[in-house]
Amino acid sequence: MTDTPLPLAGIRVLDIATFIAAPYAAAILGEFGAEVIKVEQPGSGDTFRHFGSITGRDGDSLMWLSEARNKSSITLDLRQNEGKELFKRLVAETDVVAENFRPGTLEKWGLGWDALSAINPRLILLRISGYGQTGPYKDRPGFARIAHAFGGLSNLAGLPGGVPVTPGSTSLADYMSGLYGAVGVLVALRHRDATGQGQVVDLALYESVFRALDEMAPAYAMFGKVREREGAGTVNACPHGHFSCGDGTWIAIACTTDRMFARLADAMARPELAQPEKWGLLRHRLADRGRVNDLVENWTKARSRDDVMRLCLDFEVPAAPLNDVADIFADPHFQARGNLQAVKDEDLGEVVVPGVFPTLSATPGRIAHLGPRLGDANARIYGERLGLSEAEMRILRDKGVI
Repeated sequence: MTDTPLPLAGIRVLDIATFIAAPYAAAILGEFGAEVIKVEQPGSGDTFRHFGSITGRDGDSLMWLSEARNKSSITLDLRQNEGKELFKRLVAETDVVAENFRPGTLEKWGLGWDALSAINPRLILLRISGYGQTGPYKDRPGFARIAHAFGGLSNLAGLPGGVPVTPGSTSLADYMSGLYGAVGVLVALRHRDATGQGQVVDLALYESVFRALDEMAPAYAMFGKVREREGAGTVNACPHGHFSCGDGTWIAIACTTDRMFARLADAMARPELAQPEKWGLLRHRLADRGRVNDLVENWTKARSRDDVMRLCLDFEVPAAPLNDVADIFADPHFQARGNLQAVKDEDLGEVVVPGVFPTLSATPGRIAHLGPRLGDANARIYGERLGLSEAEMRILRDKGVI
């Protein structure tokens, strides 16, 4: 681990959110030096602690250990008056608050933007919810699966005419929204550097999904075109999809241009396929998509995936194996890039989690520790930072405030 100061050192984040989206944004900031304080319900903690594979460390899940990395934990009941007052004292010396309650919840507790910005005009409030802080659906509950559906992604996933399926991870929208949330916070910090003023970053889960739908919006607006499920391929290129190999594995091949298809034809020892009068032009391949894909799959099925990969690489055809997680762990490129990082836990030993990215040449991010134990920073934050005595903290613990 480098001793170089990280670029977000000195930035303090209060993460009062639950589950993935806003907490993931806070985790990204923490990887690059921000101090992230996770605010959890006394006694039970964040429900995300028990989501996923449970470990022998106080029942914390692997999801928690990975996604709450670098954070400190304090317990605080924001619904009690004493809890609100402690939170306000923390906000006074905080740069970012991250929350993902249903809109109006913070306001109901007297902790909305007007109240918090009056305490700290430099504060940045990240608000991630299912449908955003405005609009006719703002009060509806939302999760990633709902965002995939509403944002238009689920309708594209699956085989043509078949049942729409989950597009990859059921949490995809949470992670995408967390990334956009981190970007929004960084932009807001840049604005604050210039003006001294904080602001609200308002993000809906479905918006991050909708933003990733290629040309669908302008294509519908201009041509009335509605894209449907395309299976493993795409209507825009051919051959461009997933093909089975002779050893029972799968490979992805992407020929987005005529030149790439010519390379594939050479790899297949069938250069005549790329002649202009045959399938050398994209419009001809798209018009004869089924035959082209069948021809490629007959070629891949006659070989092992390793052989297909070798030929594709030799002829510079974009291709990759469809990896499962065991393949990922065995792949030297993931190791070389630091995509898998072993982090030591005092109870569990080494736990392998996704590494930090993007990679910065001068100030690379880091994982200092895995997700914290519940309330591990109570004494430091309430005692050292806010100056509460042990007797005062004992009273607050007895009342369930902390």
